Amino acid sequence: MSFIDDVKEECGVFGIWNAGSFNVSEIIYQGLLALQHRGQESAGIVVCDTNGPIGNICSHKDMGLVSEVFRKETIEKLRGNIGIGHVRYSTAGGSNIANAQPIVLNYLKGTLALAHNGNISNAEKLRLELQQEGAIFNGNSDSETVAYKIAKERIGCGSIEEAVNKTAHSIKGGYALLVLSPRKLVAVRDPLGIKPLCLGKLDDSYIVTSESCAIDAVGGEFIRDIEPGEILSITQEGLKTEGHIESENRAHCIFEYIYFARVDSKLDGINVYDARIEGGRALARRYPVDADVVTGVPDSGLVAAVGYSKESGIPFQLAFHKNSYVGRTFIKPTQTERANAVRAKLNVLESVVKDKRVVLIDDSIVRGTTIANLIHMMRNCGAKEVHVRISSPPFLYPCYYGTDVPDNSQLIANNMSVDEICKMIGADSLGYMDISDFPCMTGKLPICKACFDNNYPV
Repeated sequence: MSFIDDVKEECGVFGIWNAGSFNVSEIIYQGLLALQHRGQESAGIVVCDTNGPIGNICSHKDMGLVSEVFRKETIEKLRGNIGIGHVRYSTAGGSNIANAQPIVLNYLKGTLALAHNGNISNAEKLRLELQQEGAIFNGNSDSETVAYKIAKERIGCGSIEEAVNKTAHSIKGGYALLVLSPRKLVAVRDPLGIKPLCLGKLDDSYIVTSESCAIDAVGGEFIRDIEPGEILSITQEGLKTEGHIESENRAHCIFEYIYFARVDSKLDGINVYDARIEGGRALARRYPVDADVVTGVPDSGLVAAVGYSKESGIPFQLAFHKNSYVGRTFIKPTQTERANAVRAKLNVLESVVKDKRVVLIDDSIVRGTTIANLIHMMRNCGAKEVHVRISSPPFLYPCYYGTDVPDNSQLIANNMSVDEICKMIGADSLGYMDISDFPCMTGKLPICKACFDNNYPV
C-alpha cells in the first residue's frame, strides 16, 4: 500500500492503569508512537490522578503526528496514574480538531473520556435521538456519539461499567473502545472481533491497546487478546470482565493481517509477519513467473515479497530507497503532483533492476496511479520486465467498519478487468491474491472480507 494511492485505518488506542502514583503520560506517548501507522492526522492523551481530587482529568490533543503534538513540557504537565491515548485518521467525522480524540465529556455525574477505533454503523440514529434529548455535539464523529450515549446511561446507572455495558449493547459496527472515568478504565471490543484490542502488563500497570507491538514498545508483557464482545474494567481491585455482547459469529478484519497491523504485532493468536510471508508464498504458487529478482514496495509489500521469494526461489532484493525525512505526503489531486510525490519519497536502485526481469509486490491497488509511477521509474532504470503481484484480492466494495476505502467509483478494480488494469499501470503481468488463499494467512480464524466479496457481517 503506497503512501498516496492507499487505504487508511481509522485509528489506534492505548490505555494504562497504574495502581500507585506513577505518572503514565510518558508511557502513553511511547505507546502512541508505536501505533502511529494506524493514524497520522491527530493525536491526544487524557490522564487522571486517582489519588487526587475526583474529576481531576488532564488532557492535550491536536492535529499532527504524535511527535508534533507532544513536547517534553506538554508531557510533564499531564500528571496522572491512569490514562488513555489516541492516534486518528478520519473516516467518519472529517479531519479537524473537533473530532480529535480522546473525547472529554463533562456531564451531570462527572467527567469521562473516550478513545475509539472503528465505525458505529447506527451512530446517526443514536445521534439524532441524543440531540432530541438536548445533547449538543462539538463535532460529528461516531466517538462523540458513543461518549454522549455513555454519559446519558450513566445518569440512571450505579456505575460507569454499567453505563458502558448498556451503551455497548446498543451500538453496532466494528470498534474498540477505551473509556476513562476518574477512578476506572473500561475497555470494550465489538462482538465480531472486527477491530483488534489486547491486554498487557508493565510491572504493576495494566495496558489495553490496539496492537501488541505497543505493549512491546513500552517494555510490557502481552497477556491476551480482549475477547470479541468482552467488556473489561480495570480498577483498584484489579481486572474484571463486566459482561459480554453476545454474537454467534466472528469476523476479524483480514486487512489487519494484509496491511494495517505492524509486522511485529500478534493479533488473535496470529503473528502478522508470518501471515504476510504466507500470503507471499500463496501468490508465488498461484502466479509463478520467470524472473531474476523479487522486490516489494516499501514498506507495505516487503514481507509478502520475502514470502514470494522463499516459495519461488527467485532472489529477494530491495529495489527502492525510501526517503523517511520527506514528512507526511497527502493525497494529491493531479497526476503530475502524484508522480512528483512518488519520486520525492522513493527512488529506484538502478543496479538492482537494470536488465532484470522484476517481480514487484504490493499489498493492494486502489486507484492504480502510484504503482504505475513506480513501474515507469523501474523501466527508466532499465528493468526489462515488471510483473506485479498483489497480496490481496481486488478492492470492489466499501468498508463500513472504520477503514477508509474510497467509494466504488474510485476503485480501479470496480471499473476495469485485471487485464485492463495491467495495461493501464504498464506491467508485463498482474496477479491478485485469491480469496480462497486467505486461510494460508489466518488459518481457521473467521474473517471479514466484505471489501472483496460484498458479504458484510453486520
